[in-house]
Amino acid sequence: MNVLEITGLSKSFSGLRAVNGVGLRVAEHQTVSIIGPNGSGKTTTLNLVTGVLRPDAGTILINGHPLPARHPEQVAASGILRTFQNGRVFGNLSVNENIEIGTHLGLRANRPFKVFAAHPLMAWLPMLAEVLLACFPTPAARRELAEAQERVNEQVNRFPERLGPRQNHLAHTLSYANRRRTEIARSLVAGPELLVLDEPTAGMNQSETAEMLKQLLELKASGQAMLLVEHKLDLVMTLSDWVYVMDGGQVIASGPPARVRTDPAVIDAYLGRKS
Repeated sequence: MNVLEITGLSKSFSGLRAVNGVGLRVAEHQTVSIIGPNGSGKTTTLNLVTGVLRPDAGTILINGHPLPARHPEQVAASGILRTFQNGRVFGNLSVNENIEIGTHLGLRANRPFKVFAAHPLMAWLPMLAEVLLACFPTPAARRELAEAQERVNEQVNRFPERLGPRQNHLAHTLSYANRRRTEIARSLVAGPELLVLDEPTAGMNQSETAEMLKQLLELKASGQAMLLVEHKLDLVMTLSDWVYVMDGGQVIASGPPARVRTDPAVIDAYLGRKS
């Protein structure tokens, strides 16, 4: 079963075709990477998959079913969670609170009537219910929040030396690398079907990159399906089951890492040599 399957995905900006007929698949428990030169369409592809941008053409299937809508919150609710190239955390919230936000998708007792949230005329109902439950929580709501905090603690313990001592620190006080870890933990706490990572080691030094690779390998071993864009090819080749190479908005090569790294088209794209 493919967790994600996209075909014919295209997007243009003012006549510039940034993504042109891209297709790719991510199977259950698989780690797939997209690589390519700057401007090749990698991040735009992730933005299309996760609802940040709307495609001009193409289909996106999650577990064999079309996305019901292409808004980020609806894509997240369908099981695709992501991080961003420029880390996005809430600076005035603690590490714990940032990660806790990721549990919101799975809340039931604390989010009654959430089915109405997408209906403009009824959106007030779930908001009012959530405010009332925050002020006067039911026993079921208290139990659910306690369970959510346990999941938050599990994610903090994924980075015990980095986030553990800083669990109550405000996010704006964190190093860049720890902000990235917080963002990953926030995505993972929701239990994603597919974790989408846009340059997870950007801005990290060699030792931080090695530490992140170890943690991503542990995630892979646990069966977490992942789709990532990454410029550090050693990490890509070590971590990936399958690699797609983009250039000029198109997939120019794909295959296992060992085959992709010797593909003449890939060498041309990176080094600008003629075949």
